[in-house]
Amino acid sequence: MGRDAGKLSLTLLMTPFLLWIGLLIILPQIGIGYVSLREKVSYDEFHYGLKNYVDFISEPVYRNTLFRTAWMSIVVTALALVVGFPVAYYIAKIARQKSRAALFLMCLIPLWVSDLVRAYGWIVLLRETGVVSRTLVALGIIGQPVEMLYNDATVVMGLVYTVVLFMIVPLTSTLQGMDDALLEAGYNLGGSRLTVFRRIIVPYAMPGIVSGCIITFMLTAGSYLTPVLLGGKNSSWFTEQIYNQFITRYNWEAGATFGVTLLVFTSFVVWLGLKLTGQSLATTVAKD
Repeated sequence: MGRDAGKLSLTLLMTPFLLWIGLLIILPQIGIGYVSLREKVSYDEFHYGLKNYVDFISEPVYRNTLFRTAWMSIVVTALALVVGFPVAYYIAKIARQKSRAALFLMCLIPLWVSDLVRAYGWIVLLRETGVVSRTLVALGIIGQPVEMLYNDATVVMGLVYTVVLFMIVPLTSTLQGMDDALLEAGYNLGGSRLTVFRRIIVPYAMPGIVSGCIITFMLTAGSYLTPVLLGGKNSSWFTEQIYNQFITRYNWEAGATFGVTLLVFTSFVVWLGLKLTGQSLATTVAKD
């Protein structure tokens, strides 16, 4: 009876998760992959092959946009790590136990509003007639209002602000498990702060670093609203290409091809990052 009850409980707990994975992730990806292999011959007539992928590879604009998106996503991930690591370390090792919940709450505040509202908040701040430009003019730092939107720096800043929490959370969870005795031993053995950070803190936090980088990279590469709104016409983000194929041109075959390509390419970048750092999913995302 006990074993049967345990199996029933496990089944009831896992069923919603498996349905979510199967119906909302796996099946749509299979459908997108199927559509990407269709070659439209005439109205409602299709052949199947790899022509859509060949067309994508042969078009420099699409390739360059994909590589640019991946590079910008790596930059955003690196900056999110630089910004998020000190915050995570302070919450995990320096802040008092009672104040940690409040600090986490402060980090969660940006998630209370949608990406659209956050992006328009940056527009209000950085546009030519925005708060920052007018303040600089009033202080005499600049002679006339300056347009700070619609460039790569603004897009990167907006994306870092959006994803930095997803870097802080795994880093904090990892650093909380580090025994303070390790740090004390490092200092007692004559290590400087830099040495202790490099030889003790970073190796211990590596699973959290890698898992945070995976999450932030994938979220950044798949972002749409922030690059389009903050980058404007100068934005060249791959998700915008996917949107244009599906919605503007109504070319579902090309849009599906772009979507599969983005998934495969970003997965390859994640795999390469794991190999270079000597980590694995079992020791990062799936770590207890």
